Amino acid sequence: MSCICNEKNNCTCCIEVESCCVEYDNILALDNVSFSIPKGSFIGVLGPNGGGKSTLFNAIAGLEKITHGKISINGKSPVESMGKISYVPQKEMINWKFPLSVYDVVSQGKIRGGSFRNILGFSDDLVVDSLKKVNMYEKKNEMIANLSGGEKQRTFIARALAQESEILLLDEAFSGVDFGSQEDISDVLKLLTSESKTILMSTHDLNSLSDRYDKVLCLNGHICAYGSPEKVLTEEVLKELYGVHKDRLIDHRIGNHNNDL
Repeated sequence: MSCICNEKNNCTCCIEVESCCVEYDNILALDNVSFSIPKGSFIGVLGPNGGGKSTLFNAIAGLEKITHGKISINGKSPVESMGKISYVPQKEMINWKFPLSVYDVVSQGKIRGGSFRNILGFSDDLVVDSLKKVNMYEKKNEMIANLSGGEKQRTFIARALAQESEILLLDEAFSGVDFGSQEDISDVLKLLTSESKTILMSTHDLNSLSDRYDKVLCLNGHICAYGSPEKVLTEEVLKELYGVHKDRLIDHRIGNHNNDL
């Protein structure tokens, strides 16, 4: 798939999505979605409940089959890239009562051969380094159920780092997290992008967008806008983002997609 960004001769994009559609249970969840993301970017995916944010993340992670279009991760398909992508789902999808410590959760980032400890995780050094990066090393022996919302998110970010992922998909990572902890997590994520990690984080929150993200992807079934927050979040875009606009899907019904590739 050729790059759809504006730097075709010097492309640094690690995620390319072209004319992507996803439909299931007679619902068109994503409609003709196209964008590209350079390596080392921090992207906020903004949209309402049911707007397709989780579906998009599942498609990028190779967990959701696309009906139409193409997704490329560093030139490969999502399924071929699974080891390079870490997906942290919404907290409601995680069983927080499971009897694991912070260290155990991070150790599960990747399974390699070796001792029993390495079978659960791999090497102590990588786990410790990941915990230290997110400021959770001092709580490594805490049970996951006893953590605050922000601490739980930092633990799962550490797990993604231990997996040695190049791309992090964080679904509503700030849900139920106080503002101070949000800022702490944002600082950690910005540090990771400086190390060439690429991060997409879905959110409902319109506050502090310019301070947190390089760009925002406005999604409500289709792409409403994509670019720097201060440029794309116009009144018209916000109405489209949070409004009902079935007329925009008129040429893309279930099983019928225009501009077929």
